[in-house]
Amino acid sequence: MISYRVAPADLHAHLFAVTLSISRARAHQRVALPVWIPGSYMVREFSKHLQSLSAWQGKKRVALTQLDKCSWQIDCAAGAAIELRYEVYAFDNSVRTAFLDAQRGFFNPSSMCLRVLGHEAADHVLELVATKSVAAWAVATGAESLKVKKSGWGSYRAAGYDALVDTPFELGTFWSGEFTAAGVTHRFVVAGAAPSFDGERLLADARKICETAIDFWHGPRAGKRASKAPFDRYVFLLNAVHDGYGGLEHGNSTALICNRKDLPRRGSERQSEGYTTLKGLISHEYFHAWNVKRLRPVDFTRYQYEGEQYTRLLWFFEGFTSYYDDLLLRRAGLLDDSAYLKLLNKSINQALQTPGRLIQSVAEASFDAWIKYYRSDENTPNATVSYYTKGALVALCFDLSLRQASSSGRSLDDAMRALWRRCRGGPMAEADFLAVLEELSGRSFAPELAAWVHGTTELPLKSLLEAQGVRVHEDPAQMAHRLGLRVSETAGSVQVKVVLRGGAAEQAGFAAGDEWLAVNGWRIGSLDDLSLHALEHGPQVKRKPLPLEALVARDRRLLTLRLAPPPALTTWRLAVQDAKQVGAWLGT
Repeated sequence: MISYRVAPADLHAHLFAVTLSISRARAHQRVALPVWIPGSYMVREFSKHLQSLSAWQGKKRVALTQLDKCSWQIDCAAGAAIELRYEVYAFDNSVRTAFLDAQRGFFNPSSMCLRVLGHEAADHVLELVATKSVAAWAVATGAESLKVKKSGWGSYRAAGYDALVDTPFELGTFWSGEFTAAGVTHRFVVAGAAPSFDGERLLADARKICETAIDFWHGPRAGKRASKAPFDRYVFLLNAVHDGYGGLEHGNSTALICNRKDLPRRGSERQSEGYTTLKGLISHEYFHAWNVKRLRPVDFTRYQYEGEQYTRLLWFFEGFTSYYDDLLLRRAGLLDDSAYLKLLNKSINQALQTPGRLIQSVAEASFDAWIKYYRSDENTPNATVSYYTKGALVALCFDLSLRQASSSGRSLDDAMRALWRRCRGGPMAEADFLAVLEELSGRSFAPELAAWVHGTTELPLKSLLEAQGVRVHEDPAQMAHRLGLRVSETAGSVQVKVVLRGGAAEQAGFAAGDEWLAVNGWRIGSLDDLSLHALEHGPQVKRKPLPLEALVARDRRLLTLRLAPPPALTTWRLAVQDAKQVGAWLGT
């Protein structure tokens, strides 16, 4: 038996106290803390926050040797009962690690619980102890209860280390509500909500999302018969903060973070853009309960916590999930066709304005996630592509291609369900995806996979969308896109964040970090000012615009750059052309 005793030890020092008990240790038993958490593909070095580690056999202290950055060896004989005591500093207010202060606590066991090598398959018990300072707090988690009080404090059981680290814990005085979707009890916990928060609306909308997702994977329910979901309960743990966004999926729960202002408000009928984004996040992480937590890359058949674990399939598991998150909102009745196309439009323009799409394939982006996606800098858009964004557009292309080529109305929906059956809700390889596409369509999609996933050619988005009843308008691009810049504009200052490859700004010599002060002798406070100062209506010589003089500050030096007038680029705007065709796709 492997057991942990976790207690909020010092709220102001942000310290959890952990005691790990090993009933029968191996000779020279080794323990290790993961360096990453599944679902977030970056080495995060959780052991940097572990401190005061000691080993005990009864009342006798046992020698402990650190072997590397995240593992230790205990000087013990086989069969010994060993106890490890340590503290974990917890002040990362994200969904990935651990947090503790006087208002709230949260942790993923992957950043708190040492792995006992050789005993990973044994039952693991985690006892969560309420110290005096948190006696009024409650606990929420998707972990299996063993001996738990009504407040949630007590002991939880996990069938192995993998199951243990797949169950985050929320601690505090949070709002909580429940609903049933397809016969499954769902609990929604919200920490940090403002008094105006409309919990009933959130529960109602989340229920629609969950029912739609369960029906997507397992078919519509017949009468009151429940669809068979792969879990018997589910928990949403949402942390509302002043500024934040993100989520991390787990087998029967998810940890979410959102802007407090994006929560629904009582008495407000208008749906904010931020609340739509939040519902998309809920849909995304819930869809992951099938697509990546169960149906998962064959490379993740067994998690390796000690280092990077590579796969070239994140375009499928993150990208296809990104395609379906908003699409399921539409099918749940939480968006209309125009609102959905507006969200899709945003993704398309984002991809088309990323030069890295012509440099890196989406399969390469999946493999490089560890060093590129989570470590972005000013050159990231020029050298990489998002496996979320382009992966979603690849899913769109496969979906519309299947729909338009199949006389029997086959779609990517059918392919996803066929993959679930073929792989029995378990490890999946790229070959499995190709096989179900061929089964459904009667032809090989290998050329498309090579071009869209392993190549860098442009996706046939326009032709596929227009054939599905969507009209693609090309409107004049905004000034930043025409110049090849990404900037921030605050307090009358234009700060250059990114210079895009091949654009007019790069050719003029702009660099990330520049402050753009003036053009042709005129002070500017935003890119909109450029149209007032000769960029749109400047001097003409034989009808050709003259180069412009841009004054920038770089490292406290003033530089004059000669900027050619930017080209007349366009951006896409999608609209419904044929409502019947669009409805057949979006309303399926």
